[in-house]
Amino acid sequence: MTIAKRSLARKNRHDPTKSLVGFVVADIGYAVPIARVKEIVNPMPVFPVPHAPRQVIGVADYRGEIVPVVDLRIRFSLPPLAPAEANATKGSKGKWVIVDVAGRLVALLVDAVTEVFGTGGADLRPTPTLGGHEDARGFAGVTNYSGGLVFVLDTSRLHDLVDPLLATGKIGPGSRPPGLPQGSST
Repeated sequence: MTIAKRSLARKNRHDPTKSLVGFVVADIGYAVPIARVKEIVNPMPVFPVPHAPRQVIGVADYRGEIVPVVDLRIRFSLPPLAPAEANATKGSKGKWVIVDVAGRLVALLVDAVTEVFGTGGADLRPTPTLGGHEDARGFAGVTNYSGGLVFVLDTSRLHDLVDPLLATGKIGPGSRPPGLPQGSST
């Protein structure tokens, strides 16, 4: 094996110490377990869904599967992007982190993906109790990374967004984006 091939093999090898995918929403660091991440993609067309939970801005056709798109700014009660910022975010920085939520795919709209990292062998620390809707926040814990705190999401807690859409047929087998004529595809 040549030196270049050995170097490439090492570079592409899974590193078990890197267990989290980091991203930023409104200058706050978040992460999800890498085992739950299917892919990171640029934003795609979103089709609004009537009566969807507020933070579900619509659905998208992701590789033939209709997936809900969750705006994490809305989920975390953060101010939405101004129209000029939203257009910039959809361009070079904005990303969707496609995650598995109880066997269903969900697109998380984030401002920017940062990097894959680990906790350095330390356990996640519990998030502080702040009162109110603790479960709605959906954090598995907090870790330190790159000089700051990073909130790690528990993706299984997003099922409250997926279940109603699945029950009404807005996502799942045979579903298609609203307003798309029968027999059409995106």
